[in-house]
Amino acid sequence: MNRKISSLFFAFLFVFISTLASAQHESEGEKVAEKVEQKEAKDGFNATKMIMEHIGDSNEWHLWTTKDENGEEHHTSIPLPVIIKDNTGWHTFLSSAIAHGHEHDGYTLEDGQVVSIKGIEKATLFSIISGKQKSNEVFFDLSITKNTASMFLSVIFMLVLFIGMARGYKKSQLPRGFGKIMEPVIVFIRDEVAIPNIGSVKYKRYMPYLLTAFFFIWFNNLFGLVPFFPGGSNLTGNIAITAVLAVITLLITLFSANKDYWKHIFMPPVPILLYPIMVPIEIIGIFTKPFALMMRLFANITAGHIMILAIISLIFIFKSPFLGFASVPLALFVSVLELLVAALQAYIFTVLSALFIGIAVAEHEHGHEEHAH
Repeated sequence: MNRKISSLFFAFLFVFISTLASAQHESEGEKVAEKVEQKEAKDGFNATKMIMEHIGDSNEWHLWTTKDENGEEHHTSIPLPVIIKDNTGWHTFLSSAIAHGHEHDGYTLEDGQVVSIKGIEKATLFSIISGKQKSNEVFFDLSITKNTASMFLSVIFMLVLFIGMARGYKKSQLPRGFGKIMEPVIVFIRDEVAIPNIGSVKYKRYMPYLLTAFFFIWFNNLFGLVPFFPGGSNLTGNIAITAVLAVITLLITLFSANKDYWKHIFMPPVPILLYPIMVPIEIIGIFTKPFALMMRLFANITAGHIMILAIISLIFIFKSPFLGFASVPLALFVSVLELLVAALQAYIFTVLSALFIGIAVAEHEHGHEEHAH
């Protein structure tokens, strides 16, 4: 109890100090950012824009950019389907129809994102829930973006891989081909993650989700490190993807929870006078756990992409080829390190999911309580 109260106190203290620090240095930060923007505009290379375009989502899959003799840029991209619903109906076309300043059905592409030239804004989750914007003032973008296409590709890859493994096991109990590599990983997740955290009795029920989450995150982390098609997307660095994974873990935890779990939430083992404090803390803890899952995966994967791109950008910012002798080896080292991070983050997400589920389904002994009565 004291540990939870002290943790909450330090959390509020950290937020308070951070607010004061940000308020104190806000003007200095704005000046530094302004100088950086002026230097980038002068040099003709905007590192911030380049990095944000690479880690962000878009309605086209950009491959490369070339320049002709006149200095004009020519972009080569894979067009993706654009699906829009507005007050005039449905609009479906390829992103190539609105790329490079072209317009189609009142829409165009700016920085890889679909925007309206009719004065209506894109609907967001907040605008839908709050109801502040009417349906005739927004458009709903249901397009297949780069992250969505990358997710489909990874799902197809996983289906082909594991269905092939399953067919191989039907013919022979010995693993074949890629199954020789995957079987030790699956056994490791079972013996070192699922059974220790959930228990030897109930772990089988949750193995499909734990294995799916692990391999989905791991494979997409690896695909994101590939600098060319079909890699290069920042799928697991998209907070929407990590949020969905965290919500699935939350739902599985809540629907699997037994009466002991809920009793601990609403009737914690503390004096009744502390219930007004401890019960809200326990309820908040239900949601902070998946929130930590979401932010940990999102922040670590995005930070890795930003670090690699920032190191490479130094060559173009300072316009010195000699800087490549330092930047390229350093970027290569970080990329190799990200291979470890890719597996580590998938493992951490799976372990914590198994831990949260295990806490919810754990059976507590009540024999000593009945004996006391």
